[in-house]
Amino acid sequence: MKSVRVFFVGGLISYRALFSWLNPWVYVPSFLVMPIFQILLFVYIGRSAKLQSDSFYVIGNALQFAAIPCLFAMANTIAGERNQQTLGYILITPARRLPLFLGRALPVATNGFFVALFALVAGSAIVGTHVAASGYAPIVLVIAVSAFACTGLGLINAAIGLVARETAVLSNILFGGLLVLSGANVPVHDLPIVLRQVSEGVPLTHGIAAARKLASGSSVGSVLGLLGAEALIGLAYAALGYALIRGTETLSRRRATLERA
Repeated sequence: MKSVRVFFVGGLISYRALFSWLNPWVYVPSFLVMPIFQILLFVYIGRSAKLQSDSFYVIGNALQFAAIPCLFAMANTIAGERNQQTLGYILITPARRLPLFLGRALPVATNGFFVALFALVAGSAIVGTHVAASGYAPIVLVIAVSAFACTGLGLINAAIGLVARETAVLSNILFGGLLVLSGANVPVHDLPIVLRQVSEGVPLTHGIAAARKLASGSSVGSVLGLLGAEALIGLAYAALGYALIRGTETLSRRRATLERA
């Protein structure tokens, strides 16, 4: 029961504390306005170059923008404890580490889900793209799984943030990498073979592909493989991220570098 409380309540309080010093309206340009401009940018580039359909760019960029909260917020939620010099108090608690750290991932994944969903709905309305009626509910599920998978990568980012001075640069690099490798704007099959192979193992790639198929009228059964691959990638990244966090915790205790980087 205590672990459940740590997972849900602790994670929520930690995420609220992440934005405690910000005016709530800062959320609007960061998470609601920026994805629309990213969508419009690539839609008009695609129109000018006569490359892909508007739907291709709307879906790809909407789902890819889930990486902003999933990478930046996940890193800041955990690494921010060190910057505020409260990490030591957290790590000396008897609470189990699994709900303690993974509980912080739940509100991050939820935030990423709503950002991507809003970007998809608003972007489709502005650009005028069409989504098959049968695809709406499955696409919502795909967005949820994709946000979870990207949050797993965010856990790895957070683990590095425990030993690095700051995480903003790394988060931007990862975001840019996903922008290229996930197929958001360049079809995966058009990438160089090395990048194509790498893209198969990063979050969002399979989720974006599944959402595009559903939007064009494909059945849910036809994307189950893509959805399963996205979920497995998310689990793998989450497990690796958790292991790295525990490892850096042990290392920092041994070297007395818990509050230093």
